[in-house]
Amino acid sequence: MKRKSKNIGTKRNTGMDWLPVGFSLAILVTWYVVVTWHDVPEFILPSPVKVIEELIGSWDLLLEHTLVTISEAFLGLFISIVLGTAIGFAMGYFETFRRMVYPLFVMTQTVPLFVLAPLFILWFGFGILPKIVVVFMVCFFPIAVTFAQGLVQSDSGMDDLLSVMGATRWKIFRISRIPQALPHLFSGLKIAATYGIVGAVLAEWVGAQKGLGVFMTRAMKSFRTGVLFADVLIIVLLSMLLYKAVEWVERIVCRNITNGGKIT
Repeated sequence: MKRKSKNIGTKRNTGMDWLPVGFSLAILVTWYVVVTWHDVPEFILPSPVKVIEELIGSWDLLLEHTLVTISEAFLGLFISIVLGTAIGFAMGYFETFRRMVYPLFVMTQTVPLFVLAPLFILWFGFGILPKIVVVFMVCFFPIAVTFAQGLVQSDSGMDDLLSVMGATRWKIFRISRIPQALPHLFSGLKIAATYGIVGAVLAEWVGAQKGLGVFMTRAMKSFRTGVLFADVLIIVLLSMLLYKAVEWVERIVCRNITNGGKIT
């Protein structure tokens, strides 16, 4: 009976993996049927086939703009991960520091990016730096806040046990709180990964010479809706790849901790 229930669980997991794929295919088929049946003009809504044709036909140009956006997003995301993790740990470790800077972080998220992006271009020019700053502004907050919350909301019983055993505050954080806070940190990393590419595109809208955001605005102005959808498809795929990369790293780290790995 145990073996049977295990097989059933495996089948269910395999089905769940294919469920979003099947649902996405159903949406694409419905999209194609509606556009073809009602003879919708391409400049209003192109069919999925037309989008793929435009993607292949404009691949060289799209690749050139994609590489620019990827470099901006990756640099901004890398800086966000480094500083967000460090600041998140500082907020979780030092209560005074958390009370001092947390409201400022919240304030930065209340200002629309469309207001900040032109200022960054005015201050830093039209190069890559203002795009990196915008990506950093988008990705830094979820990483720092989720990690800090994970450190603060960890199991206090384990802390008390380690304290009775003579562990210092730093050792308690190293042995107990950091491993418990890792799922929170990876939740923030997943959010940041999905926003990284979008942040770079938004920054390119305001002022840039190359990038998927620039390509998108040019496609909209020329009413090339098929190319526009191809641009959006690349943005979606890049965001999904970053998300899956974070999931892959999370599985490795959590598996090592579960199998007895320790942070020393």
